[in-house]
Amino acid sequence: QVHLVESGGASVQPGGSLRLYCAASGFVMDNYAMGWLRQVPGKEREGIACSSITEAGGPTYYSDSVQGRFTISRDRNGNILYLQLSNLTPEDTGIYYCARAVVGYCSDNFDDTSMYDFWGQGTQVTISS
Repeated sequence: QVHLVESGGASVQPGGSLRLYCAASGFVMDNYAMGWLRQVPGKEREGIACSSITEAGGPTYYSDSVQGRFTISRDRNGNILYLQLSNLTPEDTGIYYCARAVVGYCSDNFDDTSMYDFWGQGTQVTISS
């Protein structure tokens, strides 16, 4: 049974950094592209970062809103997905979800939630001074 458990969310000041974690079980993460989704208040959930299967050297995608500030990575041995967040702004406030993609390679439609078949309960990130 597929399980994804996110952690690491917190309340931080603008300009701060966080590292989010996703522990995956019930499947081998190396066989799937993995993504991070975000739902900010008043908006629909959307993909913000996607990591392709490692061995294939597939591409990594980021949304324009997080490009250059967030980094997605994975620990293949531990079946863990990470999201490093830096230079945070109040607009980054929201619930962050780890998600398993239905494909092995990320592509231009990585921000479409229909590309993902499982996600966790999410972890809250709040940016406030």
